[in-house]
Amino acid sequence: MPDLLLELRSEEIPARMQRKAAGDLRKLVTDALVEAGLTYEGAQEYWTPRRLTLDLRGLTARSKDVREERKGPRTDAPEKAIAGFLRGAGLDSIDQAQVQTDPKKGDFYVAVIEKKGRVAEDIIAEVMPGIIRNFPWPKSMRWGKASSQPGSLRWVRPLQSILCTFGPETEEPVVVDFEVDGIRSGNITYGHRFHAPEAITVRRFDDYVEKLEAAKVVLDAERRKRIILDDARNLAFANGLELVEDEGLLEEVSGLVEWPVVLLGTFEEEYLQIPPEVIRLTIRANQKCFVCRPQGESEKLSNTFVITSNIEATDGGKTIAHGNGKVVRARLSDALYFWETDQADLPDLDRLEASAEKFGLDLKKPLDQRMARLDHLGVTFHAKLGTQGERVARIAALAKELAPLVGADPELAVRAAHLAKADLQTEVVGEFPELQGAIGRKYAELQGEHPSVAAAIEEHYKPLGPTDVVPTDPVALAVALADKLDMLTGFWAIDEKPTGSKDPYALRRAALGVIRIVVENKVELKLSQKADTDLLSFFHDRLKVYLRDQGARHDLIDAVLASEGASNDDLLLVVRRVEALGELLETEEGRNLLAGTKRAANILAAEEKKGTRVADDIDTGLLSDASEQALYSAVTQAEKEAAEAIQKQDYSAAMRALAALREPIDSFFENVLVNDENDSVRANRLALLDRIRVATGKVADFSKIAG
Repeated sequence: MPDLLLELRSEEIPARMQRKAAGDLRKLVTDALVEAGLTYEGAQEYWTPRRLTLDLRGLTARSKDVREERKGPRTDAPEKAIAGFLRGAGLDSIDQAQVQTDPKKGDFYVAVIEKKGRVAEDIIAEVMPGIIRNFPWPKSMRWGKASSQPGSLRWVRPLQSILCTFGPETEEPVVVDFEVDGIRSGNITYGHRFHAPEAITVRRFDDYVEKLEAAKVVLDAERRKRIILDDARNLAFANGLELVEDEGLLEEVSGLVEWPVVLLGTFEEEYLQIPPEVIRLTIRANQKCFVCRPQGESEKLSNTFVITSNIEATDGGKTIAHGNGKVVRARLSDALYFWETDQADLPDLDRLEASAEKFGLDLKKPLDQRMARLDHLGVTFHAKLGTQGERVARIAALAKELAPLVGADPELAVRAAHLAKADLQTEVVGEFPELQGAIGRKYAELQGEHPSVAAAIEEHYKPLGPTDVVPTDPVALAVALADKLDMLTGFWAIDEKPTGSKDPYALRRAALGVIRIVVENKVELKLSQKADTDLLSFFHDRLKVYLRDQGARHDLIDAVLASEGASNDDLLLVVRRVEALGELLETEEGRNLLAGTKRAANILAAEEKKGTRVADDIDTGLLSDASEQALYSAVTQAEKEAAEAIQKQDYSAAMRALAALREPIDSFFENVLVNDENDSVRANRLALLDRIRVATGKVADFSKIAG
C-alpha cells in the first residue's frame, strides 16, 4: 500500500510549540483522510526547529464506493416535506427517488445515493490547503509581501516550502500537487541552513531521512535528545565532572538545534559563592546551558557549563564557547550582586521596628529584615484579603493551632510561618520568582535558623502538583497546611471559587495539597472546624479525583461520602473507609452482603413509595419466624460491634461486623415473606429491613455501589 510523506518547512519554530504542532499535524491529516474514506496502517510525526514532518504508512490508494439509502417521507406527505427531502438528498426531482412499501406505514420515498471512490492523491490535495491555512498555532501572523493581502496565510514563522510525495515502495512516488499562498508542493527540501542549504530531491520517508542526515539534520527529536545527553555526559566525565541533568532544558535545547554539537564553557570560580540554584537558573534562563558539578558531589557546582550548538565550527567551538562565557559571566555578575545585597542590611531599618515587634523579628538577621519590610510596605496579597503581612499573621496563628495535630513544636511552627514569605523581598527572588521558598531556606540556614524552620520555608509550598513530593517534617506540615487552608477559606469567604476550567488562584491545587498532606502523612484533621459546607464539598470533589488516580472505584467513594454514621470532614478517615469497603467487597461475604442489602433497600424503597406503613420500632413479639428472629439478633449485634469499631476508627473491623449479616439476610429472604397479609407483621418486617439499611449506612450507602 502507498505511503505519504509530508513536510512543512519554515523559519525557526519556537521550541515550546514544536512537539504539539507535530502532533496536531498528524491528527489533522489523519482525521481528514479517514473522514474522506481512506484508511492507513500507521502515522508518525517528527519535528525540528525548521520543519514539521509526517510519515503516513499503508494509506489506501482510493476511497471506497459508497451506496446509501436515505429514507424520506410518505408519498402523500405535504409538498414542503418532500422538497426538504429532495434538498437533503441532493436530488433534482422526486422522479430520482424510489418508492418502497411498509405494511404498517404505507408507501414512502427512498433516495439511493451512490458516491464513487476517489484516488488518494486528489483527496490529499483537497484537504491539505485547509489544514495548513487553519493550523492551530497558539500565536501566528502574516509574513512578507503577501501579508497585506486579505486572506493571506497566517503561520507561526514564514512558511518556506511544502514537500508532499505519495506512492508504494515498489514504484516511483508522485508529487501530490497543491498550492498554499503561492507556495506549491513538491519533492524538494533543504538541509542545515549553514552546513547544507542546497536543495535536496527526495522520494519517500527513508530516502528523506537519509538525505537530511547527510545534510546535517537529525529529524528525530528523541534522537537529538539522546545525542545531546550522551555527548554532554561524556564531555563532562572526560573533564572530571558530572552533568547536572535537566529534562526540561534537554527538551528545550533539542528544539533549538537540527545538528547538535556539545561544547564546554567556563566562568570564574569566584561566582561559585552564589547558591547553586541561582547559578543553575541564571545559566539556564539566559543561555539554555547545562551546569556541571565535581564527580561525587551532590550540592557543589563546578565553574563549567555545557553548551548545545547548532553548528560544527571550524575552530572546534572555541569562539562559540567564549561568546557564551562572556554572557554567562555578565549574568552571574548580576546574580552575585543580588546575592550579596540580600546578605546586607536594608537601608530603611529604622522604619521597620514596628513590624519587627509585631512578628517577633530580629532586625540583626537579613531574612527577618525582609519579612519586616514585607509587612511595613503593606504589599497586597489580595484586595479583599489584605496584605502579605496580614496573611502571614493568619498563617502563623493557624500553624500554631495545627502544630499539636502533626507533632510539631508550636513555637517553631510560628517562627517558620513568620519567615515563610520573607524571601519575596529578596533581590534573588525578584529576579528568579521560581526560587521562592528555596532561597528563603538557603538564607534561613545562613542565619542559623532551626533546620525544621529552614525546611518549612521551602516545603510549605509543596506539593505543587500530583507528582510533587509531600513535606514530612512536622513543622513543614503545620505551615504547609496553614498556608493552603488560609488560601482556601479566604477565597471561599470572598466568593472567588474555581469555575469550570478557570482557577486563577490555583485553589484546586491547594485542596489537593491538603489532601495529599493529610493522607500521606496520616494526619487526622477535622476540616469542619476550618471549612464551611460548600468548601468541604469542594474537598470531597478533589478527594474523589485523588482516590480515582490511586485506583479506587468511584462508586465506593460516593458510597462512603453518602454514609451517615461517620464524619466526612476528616479526609484520612474517609480514605480508610473507602479502603476497608473495597477490601470487604473483594470477599464473597462482602459481595453477598451487598446483594442482600440492596435487595432489602429496594423492597423498602418500593413500599415507602407506595405509602406502605413501616413500624417506628421493631416489636420482637411479632418476630414469629426463626429466620427473622436470627436476622434481628444479627443486626443488633452487628450494629453494636460496628459502632464500637467506628469509635476506634477501625473500619476494617466495622466492615467485618457487617459482613456477619450476609447469612442471616440470605436466610431471611429465603424463608420469610416481607409483605405479609397482616399489616402489623408487614410493618414490623419492613422496619427490620430498615435496620439493615441503617446499620450498613453507618459506613457506606450501599445503594450507590455498582453490582
